[in-house]
Amino acid sequence: MASRAGSSRPVPSGTLLIKDIETLATFNEKLGEIKNGAIYVKGNVIEWVGQTDPLPAEYSNADTIISLPDRVLIPGLVNTHHHMFQCLTRCIAQDSKLFGWLTTLYYAWVHLTGQDVYVACKLAMAELILSGCTTTSDHLYIYPNDVKLEDSIRAAREIGIRFHPTRGAMSLGESKGGLPPDSCTEDEGACLTDMQRLIEEFHDNSRYSMLRVGLAPCAPFNVTNDLMLAAARLARKYPGVRLHTHLAENQEDIDFSLKVYGCRPGQYIKNVEWEGDDVWFAHCCMLDDSEAKQFADKGIGIAHCPSSNLRLASGIAPVRRLLDSGVNMGMGVDGTASNDSGHMLQEVRLALLLQRAGGSIEGMEAREALRMGIGGGARNLGRDDIGQIAPGFAADFVAWRTDSIGFAGAGKDPVAGLLYCTPSIGSVDLSVINGDVVVRDGELLTLDLKALIKEHMEHSERLCAHLPPWWKTGKKP
Repeated sequence: MASRAGSSRPVPSGTLLIKDIETLATFNEKLGEIKNGAIYVKGNVIEWVGQTDPLPAEYSNADTIISLPDRVLIPGLVNTHHHMFQCLTRCIAQDSKLFGWLTTLYYAWVHLTGQDVYVACKLAMAELILSGCTTTSDHLYIYPNDVKLEDSIRAAREIGIRFHPTRGAMSLGESKGGLPPDSCTEDEGACLTDMQRLIEEFHDNSRYSMLRVGLAPCAPFNVTNDLMLAAARLARKYPGVRLHTHLAENQEDIDFSLKVYGCRPGQYIKNVEWEGDDVWFAHCCMLDDSEAKQFADKGIGIAHCPSSNLRLASGIAPVRRLLDSGVNMGMGVDGTASNDSGHMLQEVRLALLLQRAGGSIEGMEAREALRMGIGGGARNLGRDDIGQIAPGFAADFVAWRTDSIGFAGAGKDPVAGLLYCTPSIGSVDLSVINGDVVVRDGELLTLDLKALIKEHMEHSERLCAHLPPWWKTGKKP
């Protein structure tokens, strides 16, 4: 297995000092929040964190020095559920639940090409980075024409994001009782062969790795138990390869499982050997109390995707109950055809607000929601080297201006202001990923964003031309 196959670019060899930070929220229990903070980075690793004044002499002459007054800085957000190809087909099936939404979009997705996926992933990654994300997973589960997981890996390497691509699959088509058309499915043996190839060629389990591969058969309603079981056993042959899929997303999902498999999600994952601490599931809006306990006892994680759940009328995941049961909760923007945004900070804000929707002001508080979007996500991905600004952690952090119109009046608590004021605070001012400055002064440095948007629109128009006449509602006459 290649030890550094996932590196997007050479590890930085120099030193970086970020100083004069108005508010530095480390999300490290010992270091806490620091006024007039500073961070010293050597290569791609944080070496020192403290106050700018007084600054230890050995850290004052870094190769690159950036002063950040009027900024709030936190560890990079971690996105643990996405379908990046879907940003080509936003605002489709606007009035349909999950199954109707999917069956409408399959008309377009079956025409995807590798170049479509590459362009879509690059745009989705840019949107994530500008909204505070430094590490993301992606669930690519459809492989028509010449589509390969390498299309998304190429995009990640070029833009410079820390990436956890998962090799998805759909094998249970309409003719076998599944949801997708047969033209969108693959042979299970071929899927497993490709999964093994990708792990051996790209998975990098070293500390500070920029790329780790996961396995992700799409969902109980479009894969067989045999594929779920085989994928679990394959993943566990390789250190650090994790398992991911959708589960208990809405009542349709539960009804399908009861009809086809004769059991609820908790028993289903036990039957297919997905009951382990190397697994995280997306959504889980419909888990009952016994399943919440099962998840906590087995160390299973969840990617909470509030915007998508609301857009598709799937329900509101019981995050407060799950957290209180001991379940690890991370965040996901989900596909940008069911969100239809990839704004990571906005997703964390919505998670906070939804847990208060039932009338309890204690449903969630701002720093708890941010911990879900940072540390909870890191744990979902099996990472102990990201999610904190502290010595020995990867140099992944982001900063927003606090002298902008959206923050005006929020000076008493700019950390909480990141969520309470999110809609108007704009893009990140600075993003550092693996020691590289990827965004500075609000500008994404690793690509031409205007040119990318233009190219993306052209790909989207071609793909959406294949949608059926009822594309807007998602309801076939």
